[in-house]
Parts: sequence; C-alpha cells; structure tokens
Amino acid sequence: MMNQKKVLSLIVIVLMALSCNQQSRNVENDLDKTNILWIVADDLGADLGCYGDSLIYTPNLDRFASEGVKYNNFYTVTAVCSPSRSTMITGMYPVSINCHQHRTQYKDSLPEGIYPVTKYFKDTGYFTSNGDFRDKNRAGKQDYNFKADSIFDGTDWSQRKPGQPFFSQIQVHYPHRAFTRDSLFPVDQNSVHLPPYYPDHKIARQDWALYLETIQILDREVGEILKRLDEEGLADSTVVFFFGDQGRCMVRAKQFMYDGGIHTPLIIRYPGKMHKGDVKNILVSNVDLAPATLALAGIKIPDYMQGTDFLDPDIPEREYVFTMRDRRDETVDRIRAIRTKNFKYIRNFYPERPYTQFNAYKKRQYPVLTLMQIMHREGKLTPVQDRFMKDTKPSEELYDLTSDPWEIHSLAGDKKYSDTLRYFRKLMDSLLLKYDKGIYPEDEEEILYAKELMEQRYKKGMKRMGLNLQPMDEEILEYWKKQLTPTGKKENIR
Repeated sequence: MMNQKKVLSLIVIVLMALSCNQQSRNVENDLDKTNILWIVADDLGADLGCYGDSLIYTPNLDRFASEGVKYNNFYTVTAVCSPSRSTMITGMYPVSINCHQHRTQYKDSLPEGIYPVTKYFKDTGYFTSNGDFRDKNRAGKQDYNFKADSIFDGTDWSQRKPGQPFFSQIQVHYPHRAFTRDSLFPVDQNSVHLPPYYPDHKIARQDWALYLETIQILDREVGEILKRLDEEGLADSTVVFFFGDQGRCMVRAKQFMYDGGIHTPLIIRYPGKMHKGDVKNILVSNVDLAPATLALAGIKIPDYMQGTDFLDPDIPEREYVFTMRDRRDETVDRIRAIRTKNFKYIRNFYPERPYTQFNAYKKRQYPVLTLMQIMHREGKLTPVQDRFMKDTKPSEELYDLTSDPWEIHSLAGDKKYSDTLRYFRKLMDSLLLKYDKGIYPEDEEEILYAKELMEQRYKKGMKRMGLNLQPMDEEILEYWKKQLTPTGKKENIR
C-alpha cells in the first residue's frame, strides 16, 4: 500500500514538474513574441517634415522615420473616423460589414464569423489595450460602427502580466479640430502654402497655420510615447506603427475622396530587422493594417479579411485602393473612388446634391467653408475654387495625378481619356458587386436621428460662440476674424 502511495506521489511530482516546465516554456515563448504598438493620430494629412513640408517642425516624427520605414502612398478607405476605424480593427471594408454610415443610432454586431483583430491576439496570449495619451488609465478613442464591448483587455500595456507580449494602441487627439496653438514654434501665416482650391485669404492662411501648429503638438506627444518605450526597455522588442485615421480636417478633404481626405502618413519602426530610413512607394490601404499586423506577430490571417499583408515582399503590390463615402453625420451622400498610383476615379451617386451640403460640424468648425460660401455668392472665387461650391456635382470625375496632384482638372469628359474612363468604370462596377453590401437608401429613422442630433449640437455650438442660433454667414465669419488672430513671428532655435 505504501509503495502505491510512493508511486502516486512520484507521478504527481513528475506531472507538476512537467507542468512547471511547460509554463516556463510558455513564458519564454511569450517573451520571444513581438510587441506591437499602434500610435493613431486623429485627422492627420501627410503634412510632416519627413513628408516634405519644410515649414512645419516635427523633429520627433522625422527622427522616427529615419529609424524606420516611411510609406509615401498610404490611404484610408474613407475620410471620416468611425468607418475608417471600423476597417482598421477588422481588416474589412466598412461597406462589407454595415459600418459605412458615420455613427448610427442602432449599432449591430459584426457579421457572423468576423471579429476585431484583438480576438486573434488574445487567443495567442497577447495582452491588448487601447489608451489615451493623456491618461494611461483612460480608454482611448474607438468610435467603431458596431457593438464593441470588451474588445481590449485594458487601457495600457503596463497592466499586462510579467513577460506577456502586447498589442496596444495609443490614441492621440491631435490634430483634430479645434486646433491648438503652439506658442513655442508659431507658424507664420504668410509662409503657408495653400492648395489652389483655397482662396488666398488671411483667414484661410491662419487656419492652415494653426493646423500645422497642432501637428507640432502631436509631434511632441509622439516623442513622449517613444521616450517611454526607451525608458521601459521596450524599444528593441516593439514594432511601432504611426498613422492617421484619415486625412486633413479641411474643406474638400475630410469626408471626401480627394487625397487631402484619405492620404495620411504611415511610418513603421522594426527594431533590428529593417534598413533604417527606408522609403516605400507602394500603395497601401488601411484595410491592410489588421492582416499585416497579425502576420507580423506570426498569427494566421483569417481568410475573410479583405486587406493584404503589405509587409510580405512575396505578395504582389496593390494596383489600386478602394475608397468610399456615405452619410456623414446628418449629411446624406454616396461616393466611391479608386486610386492608382497615376489616376483617381470618383463616382458620385447623388450628382444633384452639392459637395457643400449643410453639415453642422463643418459649419461650426471650418472657417474657410463660410469664407468660401460668402466669396462664392460675391463672385470672388477663381473657377478652380468655385467648382467645389456649385449646386451640383458631376456623376464622374477622373484625375491624372501625375500632372494634376491637386485633383482640380477632371478628365472625365476628355475623349483622349475615354479608354481610361471605361477601364475605371468596369473596375468600379466589379468592386461594388464584390464589396458593397450596404443597404440603400438608409433607414429614414437613422437619418432623422442624425439630423436632430446635429441640429442640437449646432445650436449649442453657436451659443458657445456667442452667436444667434441661426446666424448669418457674415456673423460667423466675423467671429472667425476675431478668433484667428496671427500668432506672430518668433525667433526659434530648431
């Protein structure tokens, strides 16, 4: 009997030892896994020093680019946050998963079998977090157009178990409006380079200068995040992605399919694995972020994901990116676009509606919108500037991006480009059949909810600005003239 007990005891000891060894091996395996950090900026165009803007001062991001890989042709699937962020976290086009309308009242679950990318990280032992730069104990912006409970384990990687790898996001609010002045390095409004579709007016110049100053604040915040990785000894074991959720928060940019709205920086630093300072000109879409990040961590990419692993040199380069716009706040529209390296094709499904349909958010936040509306009525805009203010828009637009990077001369009616137009029409038809699963028109209850919500916000916004609830454009412009005072010149050592 005693012999049996000794044998059983020995078996238990052996099993415990094996279990401990297995746990030890699991910890070692976890320690070998790659940490991944996404730093996500809000409403950032490709306006950094390392992207060619000589006026702006972004030393931290410029240095970060010199340590990693800079992608010159990174585009988001849309130009507003909630559908774009829905794509980032799922690897799916928003029109394929009912996430295309901007902020719906009745959010639904993701289609069966489709999950946020964090599920796959959790399943393989990763700690997942999403935090706000200003407070590591505060959840960062999600803004997904689907039910999104318990997607992340926490708000900061410091909350993980010892030795546990992490997939983390840090959300940086800048340069989202309202803009923030940079008193250390003010940008001279007289030195900014405005797009040709903007009037050369002091209000437009100062608004743009403040946008650049806000990016400089963003740069300092990113510098603090990178410094923290160094101080915690994580810089050499963490792949860092920096990108924006969409492009500039400017007229003819945010919410639209022109490059100003969908072009944003993408910089990736791979410790010890890539040539420092590399520059890539391949086309990348933010639908590619989820699959590429999974692959980087050694996790199998789900077959349903619509993006590709752009980090794999054996996978063919993208020939185009597919972008889209639907209802944005209370403003109903439907636009689809295809961008290749050389061309942009845009299809407007509501040509009878102007580009500048009323939008409460833009009317409250965009001084240049009101400026251009007044100048349009007064006949003071150039033909290029005035085109965006028309009462209707063309059903199709085609731009040669090589000769026309600002997308101001549509070639849709040019017979020389008839073959090119036919090619894009056919490609667009195929993409709509393959990916566009949205229901049109949208439920009237959703549209009414959005209109009532934005009407309330508009009235509150006007009250905060000290204006009437339904002010004249001239009153709004007068408010901005007082608000947008020049920061002035200042000698700085950069």
